[in-house]
Amino acid sequence: MAALYACTKCHQRFPFEALSQGQQLCKECRIAHPVVKCTYCRTEYQQESKTNTICKKCAQNVQLYGTPKPCQYCNIIAAFIGNKCQRCTNSEKKYGPPYSCEQCKQQCAFDRKDDRKKVDGKLLCWLCTLSYKRVLQKTKEQRKHLSSSSRASHQEKEQYSRLSGGSHYNSQKTLSTSSIQNEIPKKKSKFESITANGDSFSPDLALDSPGTDHFVIIAQLKEEVATLKKMLHQKDQMILEKEKKITELKADFQYQESQMRAKMNQMEKTHKEVTEQLQAKNRELLKQAAALSKSKKSEKSGAITSP
Repeated sequence: MAALYACTKCHQRFPFEALSQGQQLCKECRIAHPVVKCTYCRTEYQQESKTNTICKKCAQNVQLYGTPKPCQYCNIIAAFIGNKCQRCTNSEKKYGPPYSCEQCKQQCAFDRKDDRKKVDGKLLCWLCTLSYKRVLQKTKEQRKHLSSSSRASHQEKEQYSRLSGGSHYNSQKTLSTSSIQNEIPKKKSKFESITANGDSFSPDLALDSPGTDHFVIIAQLKEEVATLKKMLHQKDQMILEKEKKITELKADFQYQESQMRAKMNQMEKTHKEVTEQLQAKNRELLKQAAALSKSKKSEKSGAITSP
């Protein structure tokens, strides 16, 4: 009896072939919890729910530091502290300032001073390296599938040739040839479906040309560049809207400040006029009081001298 292995998610036991190679997940768990890219740091993680679009590490950083900003080097929206993401900060401390990536031309590739760690001898940034390796893996899987299907058809042909002879051999040979020819449109349809999904892949190039990897990589990187341009355009629109709002708030603040200053000047002027009026009235009253006191004194002196 074949050995059974437990799924790391649902813990049910399955044959080894039914589990994924990396995380040892069954088919149902792979569908329910697919591996997706984090909206912020762009690393791949296993999605727990459809509403969860960021990884656990970024979720913790959002709670601690708030929404991140685009990194000044790689433009990935993962700069929680300062203007650089943690990946670029650590790479800069370890390898020095960044260089221009040979694929996306951004100043975000760090030279590790080791040609073995370069991708096909090229100095690429982190995102381009992931895309390059992913496309190479996809191409290898496609070639492996092609070689296995062609090997199966070749074995079928040999089997027919061993079991048949004479005219019967010729008829079986014709039948085998027709089955092989029927396999060719199927392969072509698979390649057409791959091309429709966004990969620039040619079946003739896949079978004959050694530069197929470059065509697929270029198509994948163009898609990455288009996504980054779209993201950059969205960020530019957000910045423009925020700048417009800031300008409006500044204009409103200046208007309110000018109104307040005019009101304060008017109040100061009114206060000054009232103060001057009260002071004039006070001086007038003091004069009247002095005149009354003087008249009273003169009356008293006249009353004393009269007898």
